[in-house]
Amino acid sequence: MHFALPPRKSSQPPPYARSSHASFTQRRKLQYLIAIICGALALIWFGIWSFSDSPKRPPPDTPEVIVVTVIEPGMSREYVAKIKENRENYVARHGYQTFFSNATDYNVGSSPVSWSLIPAVRHAMTRFPHSTFFFSLSPHALIMNPTLSLTSHIMAPKRIESLMLKDKAVVPPDSVIHTFSHLKGDRIDLVLTQDGEGLCQESFIIRQGEWGRFFLDIWFDPLYRSYNFQKAEGHALEHVVQWHPTILTKLALIPQRLLNGYGNDIKTRGGKEVMYQEGDFVVRQAGCEKDTSQNCESELEPFYQAWRKAHAAKG
Repeated sequence: MHFALPPRKSSQPPPYARSSHASFTQRRKLQYLIAIICGALALIWFGIWSFSDSPKRPPPDTPEVIVVTVIEPGMSREYVAKIKENRENYVARHGYQTFFSNATDYNVGSSPVSWSLIPAVRHAMTRFPHSTFFFSLSPHALIMNPTLSLTSHIMAPKRIESLMLKDKAVVPPDSVIHTFSHLKGDRIDLVLTQDGEGLCQESFIIRQGEWGRFFLDIWFDPLYRSYNFQKAEGHALEHVVQWHPTILTKLALIPQRLLNGYGNDIKTRGGKEVMYQEGDFVVRQAGCEKDTSQNCESELEPFYQAWRKAHAAKG
């Protein structure tokens, strides 16, 4: 009786059979390869981040503050030279930088030329994309105490917290919109003063960034320029600040003489309480550019001489 013998097993596995050892080895090699690629990509990303001109790592010698001044039509060459001398002296002391432009450089259409201060600040932000603060200062103002740095005098977080006017009517005397009382100094992007009549846009500080550019674009909106506000960009600013909570959450109002002391006594705008006193940071001849009975250059001359005597030689 014959029985069928089982087929003899071959010692060679079929070509499609994979050994568990070979599969494990290939997986380990693939894991190593992925780890190497991820490590290389991480190094490349870190190198780009470290050496790029990102806001977190500004280039060396970037000025922290830019002092912006718009030269108005009709200002004499001598007057302009004095204003520039004053600003240049100040920035040289603190490692800041100036930005001068002409009001006629910007197209404001049929609106008053005073609107040009807004695109001028925007222009300065483009010119100095890594600088932190932009100090817009009227051409009819002088920095009288150049020893005060803008950061330590106003913008340092703890300092601005101690200065800001909390729960204050935005537009005096009885605006229903008040400043917030809980803002932190490092969250402030816009610093203004106010006098007895309203907000003072002639001297303000704004922080570089998306919010700052957004605010300037809103303020310069053609719709607002078409409204023909009595005080042009000044009334537009009051409208924007009062009716746009996004703006109010970044705003600090500070006492006027810290940033915008007046050289002339105007009772409706605060009188002697807001007038410049020796040692104050800035003096401005309020309204001289709009009142035909005033002359900005001659009214500012005594302050220029006092500043030059005290500080110009020490710049």
